[in-house]
Amino acid sequence: MDKILEGLVSSDHSVPVKRAIVKKVVEAAEKEVTEEQCQSLFTLTTRFILLGEDAFQRQIGLQVLDAYARYHRPEFERFFSKDFVLSLLQQGYDQLDRKDPAIIDYIHCCLRLLISCPSVLEIFGVIQVEVLRMVCERPEPALCARLNTLLSDFVQCIPRDKSGVLFCQQLVRTISYFHCFASQERELGEYISQVTKVSTLLQNIWKADPATLLPSLQEVFAIISSTDPAFDPSIALASLVQHIPVQMITVLIKSVTTDHNVKDANMTKALCRMIDWLSWPLAQHVDTWVIALLKGLAAVQKFTILIDVTLLKIELVFSRLWYPIVRQGALAVLSHMLLSFQHSPEAFHLVVPHVVHLVQSLRADGLSTSKAFLLQFTELIHCMMYQYSGFPDLYDHILDAIKDLPRPGEEKIKLVLNQSAWTSQSNSFASGPLRQAGKSETGKTGLVNLGNTCYMNSIIQTLFMATDFRRHVLSLHLNGSNTLMKKLQLLFAFLAHTQRAAYAPRNFLEASRPPWFNVGSQQDCSEYLRFLLDRLHEEEKTIQVLESAKPKVSSPVDTNSKDPTGQTSPAEGQESSLTPAETKPGNDGRTLIETMFGGNLITGIRCLQCNCISEKEEPFSDLSLAFCPSATSQGSPQPEGPSEEPKVLCQGSVNGGSEIPEAGSAKAPASNAHFVPATNEPPLSVPDLVNYFLAPEILDEENAYFCEKCSSLQRAERTMKVVSAPEYLILTLLRFSYDAKSHVRRKILDNVTIPPLMRLPVHGPSIPTQCSSSTSSPLQVDSPESSENLAKKLKPSQKDEEEEEKERIERSVPYVLSSVVMHSGISSESGHYYSYGHNISGADGTQHPANHFALEEDLGNGQAECSLSTCSALSIPPEQGETQPNSGQEARDWLLFNDSRVTFSSFRSVQNITNRFPKDTAYVLMYRKQELPGQSINGGLMANGMRLSAEPPLQKELLDAIIKDNKLYLQEQELNARTQALQAPSSSCSFRPNGSDDNNPPGSCGPSGGGGGGGGGGFNTISRLVF
Repeated sequence: MDKILEGLVSSDHSVPVKRAIVKKVVEAAEKEVTEEQCQSLFTLTTRFILLGEDAFQRQIGLQVLDAYARYHRPEFERFFSKDFVLSLLQQGYDQLDRKDPAIIDYIHCCLRLLISCPSVLEIFGVIQVEVLRMVCERPEPALCARLNTLLSDFVQCIPRDKSGVLFCQQLVRTISYFHCFASQERELGEYISQVTKVSTLLQNIWKADPATLLPSLQEVFAIISSTDPAFDPSIALASLVQHIPVQMITVLIKSVTTDHNVKDANMTKALCRMIDWLSWPLAQHVDTWVIALLKGLAAVQKFTILIDVTLLKIELVFSRLWYPIVRQGALAVLSHMLLSFQHSPEAFHLVVPHVVHLVQSLRADGLSTSKAFLLQFTELIHCMMYQYSGFPDLYDHILDAIKDLPRPGEEKIKLVLNQSAWTSQSNSFASGPLRQAGKSETGKTGLVNLGNTCYMNSIIQTLFMATDFRRHVLSLHLNGSNTLMKKLQLLFAFLAHTQRAAYAPRNFLEASRPPWFNVGSQQDCSEYLRFLLDRLHEEEKTIQVLESAKPKVSSPVDTNSKDPTGQTSPAEGQESSLTPAETKPGNDGRTLIETMFGGNLITGIRCLQCNCISEKEEPFSDLSLAFCPSATSQGSPQPEGPSEEPKVLCQGSVNGGSEIPEAGSAKAPASNAHFVPATNEPPLSVPDLVNYFLAPEILDEENAYFCEKCSSLQRAERTMKVVSAPEYLILTLLRFSYDAKSHVRRKILDNVTIPPLMRLPVHGPSIPTQCSSSTSSPLQVDSPESSENLAKKLKPSQKDEEEEEKERIERSVPYVLSSVVMHSGISSESGHYYSYGHNISGADGTQHPANHFALEEDLGNGQAECSLSTCSALSIPPEQGETQPNSGQEARDWLLFNDSRVTFSSFRSVQNITNRFPKDTAYVLMYRKQELPGQSINGGLMANGMRLSAEPPLQKELLDAIIKDNKLYLQEQELNARTQALQAPSSSCSFRPNGSDDNNPPGSCGPSGGGGGGGGGGFNTISRLVF
């Protein structure tokens, strides 16, 4: 049979004739054949496969070998033995070299035919040894790609344990020897495909055996940090970066930048070669790693390396902007290098000659992505020309080229420059403790961002600025307990008394993080606040129950603050009178959270057929305010349709963010589309949203109400009334919603006017007489926080109903703004949280006299009557509402808390933040119930109110913890000073870069915060990493 096949192949017959005869030979495989004939056929077909003159011979060889190996498995098993495999891998076949990829393909084919045979295990062992030897010989990309295919299909051939680690290291080093000298696009594509296959093999090995990852990465760094002038590693190493878990950035960069065995020359080489990787197409995260290493070097003050590398590589990075496939990553690196190089214009002036040509190219190339990229690029150029002004001869032609493109405002430019300087980089990579420069001029303490924890930091600072709540927490006697309230008390004590500029709340984060929040992931600050208050409330209730069973045992909660016994349900219609427990003869048993943040709502449903009214009273700790389709100021909304379709924002903003809070609670789905109103109507105000929340809602059609009296579904009117006002009113603006028509998540970027003073209508209990089931209803009325608030709401249509409503209103409670949490970003999945807090200077925590004057005037001049049934803003004197340009004291009335940074601000900044930074919008607001001098809103005297007159003395346990930490901080400072003195000869720099940690934009996770905001004015491409 082998003679027939050999003669056939060498004959002059036509190809169809040859194929027909080959088919007969293949069919004959089913018949009995002697072992000698089998061996001859296997030898012949192997020669055809490996040495065939053309593709036809190789195809015939594969067909016949496959057929006879399947029907005569024992004979093939004896033919394809481990010795034969070893000879192929070590000596080749005939004149075919052992490094020829055809050898690997042939072995791959035969292993498929032998996979079920016992002898294949011996062959696997031989291949394990041989592939390790082969990669040590630095094979070409084509052979490595074939090896990848073989090892991917037969993972049993991959070396294991120590040999596996060595195999990965040698494969990494083999990649570093890859080079492609082809100029044709097809050849380049083939080369990239081969490299990708090899890197994918490494990725699969790392996933299967994580112990091989770190040694492989150490090998990568050893290769790229080599100073051997005869060795230039291939940029194909960039293909590995996308397979390295991004979560390892912190560990790896810290290890590299703090390793004293790594010399500056090696580090410089490594950084330069990583920047070269930006030229590698398809590689992801290269820019992320480059920027992380740049920041890590800045954090340990390796400024000499940064200067040398920037000047050496800035033009190469700029040249990558011409290529669409790599330009986005290149722009991120270029932006970081230019914006951080603030001591000299030298780096920027190296790329100035190329700017106009690139702008012209981007305008002309016709790509859909080029326009957005051009906007990002020109904003960067504007920032640099602002930083290094005084060179009109260099900049005039640039300004002419970009004159029709948007220009960032001066304030935006200052913000991004201040946060980008080397001295503004996080020191989280430093080998020693953080180097803090002491507290800012505000005297307040920031909170370190522990990795996407700005949602927690903004809420903690908001609660801390709630003066009465803070003072009561600090006055509680919780010695020896391990409750969440104890941890909050300790955190408040550190914020008030530590010498650190920023405190790291690690213990509180672990204790207070909701179980469904993923570690290190972006979260919703409103959801976190609700969970935190619920936890504190339930924890205290549990203690109350336990203590009530032990009447003679003192409570762990301060008896001078509140009595934990006698719990009463807030849903039983109690007044929310916040007289402090220490002066009351008895206690209503409410928890501190209920006392400070708890209020009551009555949801009433009136059947429009029989006028039967059903009411249900429920407690609330915050009100979730939906955006009405069309709102009117100062009053209940009219039954108007949705507003004009909003338009999409196109322009990116400075400082693209990395810290990404998850948006919205269950009642407000998240969003990723950002919009601005297309109308010229005045902006909404907080009272508008409160009125919309409290406005009547018609239930009909699918939402029709089942009336017990009518015994059928009826059209009804649902109303909500606040019957008990909380001491601190928390308002959450539902900015994230799901559009069911377009199936996208949207963030509502509408500007909302925030009044400093506001009145909330508080009703007395109604006395319905029309329906016997008026006080309770079998219908489960939705919570006032339900997404039902988004439904269409209408004003009452009958005049007598309006008069009845007014009669039930007891008072209009004044509130003063305490804090605002801002969300900076264009969607629910991106951005950053920061907060503003009212800086109350009085020792008793009361507001300024001007505020009292405004309240007295408004409550006494008839304005209260004209809008008693609606939420409204109170008028205040100009000096209280907006900071005057020359009013230094007024500019310090507010504080901006942005993770580690705390700076003075003003109420004007709070009001205008969305105008200045369109993606920075108010999300959570906290108002404090306002009391007039000598009078309590709840009817008691202020001196006997719930409010403590001054900060409570620090308890011994808290004081000891703070003293201990302050000593540790001083030791850290001393150690840092000594370390810097020792390192001065090798890493000192003759310049002092600009920038201050206290002057960063509000909309970013600044230096110590570890990330950047999605808004605040800047470039979407300047990614602020989350460490």
